[in-house]
Amino acid sequence: MAEAKSVAFHTLGCKLNFSETSAISRLLESEGFEKKMFEEQADVYVINTCSVTDNADKECRYLVRKIQRSSPESLVVITGCYAQLKPAEIASIPGVDLVLGAAEKFNIARHIREFSKGDSAKICSCDIEDVNGFTASWSMNDRTRTFLKVQDGCDYNCSFCTIPMARGKSRSDTIENVVKQAYELALSGVKEIVLTGVNLGDFGKGSDGNRKHSESFFELIQALDKVEGISRYRISSIEPNLLTNEIIEFVAGSNKFMPHFHIPMQSGSNKILGLMRRRYKRELYAEKVARIKAFMPHCAIGVDVIVGFPGETAEDFNDTLQFLHELNVSYLHVFTYSERDNTHALEIKPVVPQHLRNERNKQLRNLSFMKLKYFTEAHNGTTRKVLFEKQDKYGMMEGFTDNYIKITTAFRPEWVNQLIDWKIC
Repeated sequence: MAEAKSVAFHTLGCKLNFSETSAISRLLESEGFEKKMFEEQADVYVINTCSVTDNADKECRYLVRKIQRSSPESLVVITGCYAQLKPAEIASIPGVDLVLGAAEKFNIARHIREFSKGDSAKICSCDIEDVNGFTASWSMNDRTRTFLKVQDGCDYNCSFCTIPMARGKSRSDTIENVVKQAYELALSGVKEIVLTGVNLGDFGKGSDGNRKHSESFFELIQALDKVEGISRYRISSIEPNLLTNEIIEFVAGSNKFMPHFHIPMQSGSNKILGLMRRRYKRELYAEKVARIKAFMPHCAIGVDVIVGFPGETAEDFNDTLQFLHELNVSYLHVFTYSERDNTHALEIKPVVPQHLRNERNKQLRNLSFMKLKYFTEAHNGTTRKVLFEKQDKYGMMEGFTDNYIKITTAFRPEWVNQLIDWKIC
């Protein structure tokens, strides 16, 4: 499709996907493509997919139908986790032209140029066991904060998760490369970097999946802390069993690493954690939260929780609800369990009815609202630095304090990408 001149992107899922979409965008722009908004007419549409939940799969199909109605002659390319897991299923969706698996997403320019609209849908993929390279990526110009990928893949075998099948084994960049990228981002004006990966705490395995004994996530954050020009770092998400005391204490003493952790929990019931094949018990989780708060009482702590997992009784859910109620955390990301092909969880009985899953989700979202409200109000009267985003949303702008309290105010262009002292009230 040599005549293609413009391309538009849509990203589903996590911060890691956003960093990779941005990298693919820059790659295509370097090949002569003009980037457009997804709502605009474009020669090529690229959808970077997630497959953590059914909703992500459904949204992908919805977006393809939407493109078909508005721009039927455009080329539609699907990549990401859904594309790796179910390429044939995606290729069967009317309107899809190219399906690029994990090993081919960064070869997108060649695949686009070799494809002619009207050909049958083409799948370019391979077995996930053959995916062993690491490709650095980061978001640029999309938001004030930059998502920087430092790790990919996962060696864990959680019974509900398809990510190891979609992204392969754990592998990461080198500290030297990440530090170099941070310096380059600083020169471009970036003030905040969010470190992203599938299993960040497992950083240190090379692109071949082997452990580099001289490198660890703790050593990475120590090195990044010395980079001049970057004002802020955030750790996007880290497993509780990999969140070491030395990491907590280092963040507490750092002026650059923000007092903000996002720590997946998934369940407050040890029975369910066992069925999920998680690598810790709730007692360890509580211990990590207590240690964070002992060093940083003002620290924001976010929690991932799954409700309606197979075998979750009313008592198990109430254990989770009560545990979270008593835990000194700031907000919850609540996921309703959805069945995923080729996962061990499909064999666990009894299955929780959908209406109970939805009700439990609602209860935890209500708890999250109250937790966040309490956390925010506890800081009323204090002054904290806010980094404001560049988006002008109907005359308003948003930013976050160091400890992740969202601030909304009237848009002022001179505040974009600036650290502003803000009194919370």
